[in-house]
Amino acid sequence: MSERHTIARITREGEHFEILVKPQHALSYRLGKITSISEALIADTIFIDANKGLRASEDKLQKTFGTLDPIKIASVILKKGTLQLTTEQRRQMIEDKRKQIISFISRQCVDPRTNLPHPPLRIEQAWKQIHHPIDPFKEAEEQAKEIIKLLRPILPLKMEKVSVAVHIPPEYASKAYGAIKGFGVIRREEWRADGSWSTIVELPAGLYGPFLEKLGEITRGNLQAKLVE
Repeated sequence: MSERHTIARITREGEHFEILVKPQHALSYRLGKITSISEALIADTIFIDANKGLRASEDKLQKTFGTLDPIKIASVILKKGTLQLTTEQRRQMIEDKRKQIISFISRQCVDPRTNLPHPPLRIEQAWKQIHHPIDPFKEAEEQAKEIIKLLRPILPLKMEKVSVAVHIPPEYASKAYGAIKGFGVIRREEWRADGSWSTIVELPAGLYGPFLEKLGEITRGNLQAKLVE
């Protein structure tokens, strides 16, 4: 593998297939950032061993993929197979995923002793003690839930949601509506004759403070909010 090309591979029904791809374009295609696989391919050739230049036979391709179209086959390999990453790609993806996981834990969990969220730095320091690796392609939320279980012996964590009743004056209701939807799930709402808006929103306990701060900014403090059962 070089910085100019890398390999994507898949094994199906005991048969191994590989394609040569451009590292950045292949990653962008895998992540859905570009839709044309032709931009990612070095060549529209399906190999059984790309390093040795050994091509897959038509019989194997037809039997395994149900087509001889190399573009369709390459798309399957790149989307569902394994993509080798360059050193820099892997480093950047792992760092981005790490930040997403820490953010998720900080937003979704609270310290059961105080019912307040843990600061991201505290979560990061506790994470270092468990030495849990990051999968750059696995969803951050899925990995975060695994890590929460491992962190609990050294960092008290509780995933909890709260319900907040909010009343917004008419002059701020439209703008507040969009902000509230970004924080949680609207369980009940009522638009009143004067244009004001009342709602009950369910959100992660760790977002309660930022939620009130954001609504305070939007309404200049002219709102009513309280926790409800």
